[in-house]
Amino acid sequence: MVLLTWISEVADEPLVLEPADRRVEWETNTWWLSAEDEDRRSLYVSAVVAAFERTASAIQVRIRELGFPGVATFYVWHDEQAGQLRCSTGSVLAEALPFGGAYEPSDDLGPVIEGFLADSEPGAMDWSGLKSGQKHSEPTAAEPEVVPIRVWARSVGAASR
Repeated sequence: MVLLTWISEVADEPLVLEPADRRVEWETNTWWLSAEDEDRRSLYVSAVVAAFERTASAIQVRIRELGFPGVATFYVWHDEQAGQLRCSTGSVLAEALPFGGAYEPSDDLGPVIEGFLADSEPGAMDWSGLKSGQKHSEPTAAEPEVVPIRVWARSVGAASR
């Protein structure tokens, strides 16, 4: 299972914790993980969750060995637009992750993985609700409800709340 191998390799990749430069953290510590259809069908949610939990534990050990004294969070989410699982580590609390939109931190990774494995058309978007020729300045009847991204977050830093 290639995905499980890639998840475990994340623990050994370069890791930068630089609270003064979140951009460097994001660029260095963020990983994009995909899976072929056959891999998705043969994987169990519990196996993928366990792989991420082992990776989070390994990153926590590395952070302690580096002597980083602050807060750090390892987090995973399903990027539905890209059809990928993404994971990153940052020197922030789970409530301050660098997402531009709404997100919901959770300690339950299962639903994130379930969504990824069940995605029958990774990266395909449903554009049926869009109207052609609509100008951005025109008022719309009702804006669709913003559904926050579900993000599994695990504290891996020396300092925690």
